[in-house]
Amino acid sequence: MFFPEQQVRVWLCTQPTDMRKSFTGLRALTRQVLQEDPLSGAIFVFLNRRGTYLKALYWDRTGYCIWSKRLEQGTFARGSTESIKHELDVTRLKCLLEGIDVSQARQRKRFLQKKAA
Repeated sequence: MFFPEQQVRVWLCTQPTDMRKSFTGLRALTRQVLQEDPLSGAIFVFLNRRGTYLKALYWDRTGYCIWSKRLEQGTFARGSTESIKHELDVTRLKCLLEGIDVSQARQRKRFLQKKAA
């Protein structure tokens, strides 16, 4: 299984993507559609139109890597389609890969302790 670091940025492309694309095609989508630098170290996630196939493109300092997953049943939760890209944290990426729809989850309010001056 692929486990990214907690501090890495994750961008989900909400626009359906042709899954025949490989390194060059996904890199071009990252630059042209998402307006992001594919060499930034971020993970770029793309879904097909039906939401059954996912590809993640990332740069690991030595070359591009593609990680893909195809579902036999069900679909990935695409999330809001208001914008072309949507930032996820690593936890939400893991939920997406496991089929958990976090848009229906309820997040409770958390209180932070004030730091002493």
